[in-house]
Amino acid sequence: MPLFKTIKHSANTTIYIWKIDETKESLLQDIELSEKSKIRIEGMQSMIHQKGFISVRQLLKVAGYTDRDLFYTSDGKPHLKDGKRISITHSFGFAAIGISNCPIGIDIEKNREKIIKIASKFVDEECSFKDEHNLVEFLTIIWGAKESMYKIHPDGGLLFKKHLPIKDFSLQDKQTTGWINKDPYFEQYTIYFETFERYSLVYAVND
Repeated sequence: MPLFKTIKHSANTTIYIWKIDETKESLLQDIELSEKSKIRIEGMQSMIHQKGFISVRQLLKVAGYTDRDLFYTSDGKPHLKDGKRISITHSFGFAAIGISNCPIGIDIEKNREKIIKIASKFVDEECSFKDEHNLVEFLTIIWGAKESMYKIHPDGGLLFKKHLPIKDFSLQDKQTTGWINKDPYFEQYTIYFETFERYSLVYAVND
């Protein structure tokens, strides 16, 4: 399937989403991969991960880039050679990228019951306003919000439960506020979210 959805957040920020329902061979058509990327793909044992990786390269093409325009620094974070910010995510049947002139982090997750079992590892103050009637979706968005901010920040020592608080919200709001709160850092981000086909997309921006 071609591009699933484009979210034009602002003049400087765009989100691209791909629904992964092709074969690996179909996804590889019409894109050129660097030798490094080819080696990475062949080293992935999971077909889901392979297809997610290739789908991201398809999204780069939609956005006007090639695989060679993307590089990673020693902290594992992706960058574009033209200086724009990029964040990358994929989960089972979807992949997404966010491109912006401003700091951006993005996460997409399949809504699964198992998140309830691990909620105590990343939910703190958010317990006070959690939506018991839509708990899986609510917790998935909390996770995605914290993951998105984690991707933005250079400090790998951030703890989801301690350093990434999220302001109270309801699912109908479609947005909230989050903070990176670890001395000496105190940064505020606007968190946007939506759910489709039992997946939750979340992205954090500071624009």
